[in-house]
Amino acid sequence: MNPTQPAPAPAPAPPTAETVLADISGMLRTVLAEYGEDDVAIGMSTLFNRDLELESIDLVTLAGLLEERYGQRVNLAEFLAGMEFDEIIELTVGRLMEHVVRSLKSGRAG
Repeated sequence: MNPTQPAPAPAPAPPTAETVLADISGMLRTVLAEYGEDDVAIGMSTLFNRDLELESIDLVTLAGLLEERYGQRVNLAEFLAGMEFDEIIELTVGRLMEHVVRSLKSGRAG
């Protein structure tokens, strides 16, 4: 390596649960801002249906934001398709965050 050349940039660190939670919270605030509700408290136990009152079109928007941020490794539609209706109704921000982290880790292994 030529000493005058800068060292290659280190590979970005895999996202942590905290950074993914912050990303998802920001995405949800973007979606909720359309309803004038961008100041809602969002945490691990926040329910998409009961607490945020998201409609299916909002989940489509969220899926697009997730793909824009993380690429196709994070597929919200596929994640939801593997659930029973009751599980979708009870989906929490924390469970989605765990799915995103798991998807990103498995995507790195390849």
